[in-house]
Amino acid sequence: MADRKAIFITGGGSGIGRAIAEYFAGRSWFVGIGDIDAGGMAGTQAAIAGDSFAKRFDVRDRAAWDEALDAFSAAAGGRIDVVANNAGIPLGGSLADNTTDEIERCLDINLKGVLFGAQAALPHLRKTAPGSCLLNTASAAGIYGTGGASVYSATKFGVRAITEALDAEWAEFGIEVRDLMPGFIDTPLIDRTPNQGSNESIRSRVIEGGLEITPPLEVAQAAWDAVHGQRLHTLVGKTARRAAFASRWMPGKMRKMARQSSRPLGN
Repeated sequence: MADRKAIFITGGGSGIGRAIAEYFAGRSWFVGIGDIDAGGMAGTQAAIAGDSFAKRFDVRDRAAWDEALDAFSAAAGGRIDVVANNAGIPLGGSLADNTTDEIERCLDINLKGVLFGAQAALPHLRKTAPGSCLLNTASAAGIYGTGGASVYSATKFGVRAITEALDAEWAEFGIEVRDLMPGFIDTPLIDRTPNQGSNESIRSRVIEGGLEITPPLEVAQAAWDAVHGQRLHTLVGKTARRAAFASRWMPGKMRKMARQSSRPLGN
């Protein structure tokens, strides 16, 4: 087991996390998943051929991070090669209509959870460096602020900043730091309503806006490429690639488009 590479993935009970787990397991990696959804984790483990590890915990709990990674390291023979900071939740709607609880929960899971994960991962990744990797899940919403999703956009800009900052901080240790910037992915998250005051799913708004929905497998392949490549930010899907191009080369047009499409999710 000690010679077999190991990856630990938060949000591993469904969606992108499950797809990454299956992809790496299919390439002979030992996979560990963390989630608050025990049933979802059981489903992921059932989908993985061979042995795996699961730990139910909340990414907002800093001490729980240490417990989870220590337990996974022991199960993996004392090594962790990649920690995938993937857990996250959506939040849409006008900022004026978002509740305090919604805002704090989104900030805590999407931003503080990533910072806590990075802190907890560092000693483990130093052991397997050079070549170990912290892989954060950002978003196309971290390329240009999305009208109707100001809090979510703020968290994903934050994840992008964390990636860039830690890429600099951890270079001396030989640890790679990367992030994924996907558009809308075909996961259970987009079937949810964007906030407590809405009865319209995120999926329906995406379809209404004429945007594509990317299969999770494409994100899993991008995760593999990010871990093994040199690209700091990996764009996934047409929406992300178009946003990146427009924000860099056509900022005025991007601003105009953002205003035209800024009907808040949930309104």
